[in-house]
Amino acid sequence: MKTPAANHPPALPARHPQAAAFGKMGVLLVNLGTPDATDYWSIRRYLKEFLSDPRVIEIPKVIWWFILNLIILTFRPKKTGHAYAQIWDKARNASPLRVITEDQVAGLRERFPDLVVEHGMRYGNPSLAAGMEALRDQGVTKVLVAPLYPQYSAATTATVVDKISDWMRTQRWQPTLRYLPPYYDHPAYIGALAASIKAHIEGLAVKPDVVVASFHGLPLVNCHKGDTYYCHSHKTARLLAEALGSAFVKDVAELDGRVGKGETLRKGRGVPPLLMVFQSRFGAQEWLKPYFAVAIEELPAKGFKNVLMVCPGFSADCVETLEEIGIGGREAFMEAGGETYDVVPCLNASEVGMDMLEGIVEMELMGWR
Repeated sequence: MKTPAANHPPALPARHPQAAAFGKMGVLLVNLGTPDATDYWSIRRYLKEFLSDPRVIEIPKVIWWFILNLIILTFRPKKTGHAYAQIWDKARNASPLRVITEDQVAGLRERFPDLVVEHGMRYGNPSLAAGMEALRDQGVTKVLVAPLYPQYSAATTATVVDKISDWMRTQRWQPTLRYLPPYYDHPAYIGALAASIKAHIEGLAVKPDVVVASFHGLPLVNCHKGDTYYCHSHKTARLLAEALGSAFVKDVAELDGRVGKGETLRKGRGVPPLLMVFQSRFGAQEWLKPYFAVAIEELPAKGFKNVLMVCPGFSADCVETLEEIGIGGREAFMEAGGETYDVVPCLNASEVGMDMLEGIVEMELMGWR
């Protein structure tokens, strides 16, 4: 009786044109992207690629072409470059998003020595095509594409699928793909967020009056068209409040009405109410509310002078969390009469963050390993 054949690739037939490596599994970590440097032209190239994506800007192409090329790409790069310069990692000469993503890749490689792990950015470098080619060249035939967006949006997750599909169309031989689904309500994700917030609060000399959970904004019309982003963000915030044992409130008026001037609902429980807001509003149309920029200036007048910020929609710290929330938000809050303003780092490549990432990747690879 013959024993089962070993699980290894068969010998190549005679006169095969090349000895190609194959049979491995890989993971492609994906994040939004980053400019290569903070100078005007580097920022301009990045913004042009980002803002030319029809998934990101849903305005008629002809109208948007003139706005983008004649106005935004002329004046915006200087302001954006200044924001990046304030948070740039000078030791590694890269944006924090790129540095953290590289660290996440290194962490997953340690935890999954049998997998090939690479990364790609939807905009900027390394591109998604470069990431897929790196996997292919190492013999990967099964790829888990992992967009690190906890909440789904057509402007984030869907555009990754679009770009990967564009690359796949150019390939003579295509790998088998899986996509990491949105993990906005995954117990490991909610638990990691709650643990990071509790640990941060324990280290504060002044305890916060309110935890403000800020998500990236989205035009309201996008949700009316069927985008699930608001629902996902709302559920993340609600589940996070439950995990923290705190009250979940959806605007400053509700917070003021339920809690009262400077008081909390958690006397002795250690975690204040959690308020959900949306940041990074762009343009004149209505976006998801409440707006972070408005709420952060209203809170001190309502008696909430000690704020703890957290950004559950970001898997890694970036210009939106470090500059917009960490620097701009603090300045606005203090000018409005605030007293203490702290920011919980994103999960990044922390131990709790890598535990979470390992768990959700392991789950999605079931049946392949």
